[in-house]
Amino acid sequence: MQITHLGHAAVLVEVADRRILIDPGNCSSAWRDVADLDAILVTHQHPDHVDPEHVGALIDNNPDARVYVEPQVLDAVPLSRGEGLAADDSIELGGVRVDAVGGWHAIIHRDIPQIGNVGLVISAEGEPTLFHPGDSLATVPAGVDVLAIPAYGPWAAMKETVDFVREVKAPVGFPIHDGLLHERGFQLVLGRMNAMTPTDVRDLRDGTAWTPGS
Repeated sequence: MQITHLGHAAVLVEVADRRILIDPGNCSSAWRDVADLDAILVTHQHPDHVDPEHVGALIDNNPDARVYVEPQVLDAVPLSRGEGLAADDSIELGGVRVDAVGGWHAIIHRDIPQIGNVGLVISAEGEPTLFHPGDSLATVPAGVDVLAIPAYGPWAAMKETVDFVREVKAPVGFPIHDGLLHERGFQLVLGRMNAMTPTDVRDLRDGTAWTPGS
C-alpha cells in the first residue's frame, strides 16, 4: 500500500493494483490532475470533501473510475455519474474491499442539521488496512493498521481526537482535515497525538507517496 496525502481530506490510496482517491474537496487542489483512477470515494457532502466546482472534471478525466459517494451527496452535488455507498455497505474493487461504516457526520452545533457521513475502511489481502473516517469520530472499526486522523474541524476537540486515536489503536497514522490549521497549529496537533496516543503519527504534507511501515 502507498498513501499520498493531497491536502486536507484528500487521500490517494494505491493498493492491490488499484488507485483510489478519497474526498477531493475544495481546501486543496493537488488532486485535480490525478489520472488513471480506479475509484473516487466521497465520505459526505461538505465542499471540503467534494468540490462541486472541480469534481466534475476529475470524474470526466477518469472515465474508467467507479464513483461511490455517501448517498446524500447524490442530491447535494451535481455529478455526471456516481452510486450511493451507505453505512454498513461494502464494495469490491478488484482485490480491494471498501467497507462503509458509521452513518452520521459529527455534530457541529445543535442548530445545524446533521448530515450523513461514511467512514471508509480499505483493505486488501496481505496489505495494511486503512481507515478514513470522514468527519466523524463515532465509529471505531477493528483491525485498523493505518489511521487518517482529522486534525481539526469546527465539529471536533483535541480531547475527542486523542480518545478516538487511542480507541482505534492503529500502529501508524497521519493527520488529515488540516486545511484550517497554520503551521504552529499543525505541529501542536501532531505533537499531542504522538505524545498521548499509541499511534506513530507521520506528517505527510509534502505530497510524496508513503508506504506504511517504511
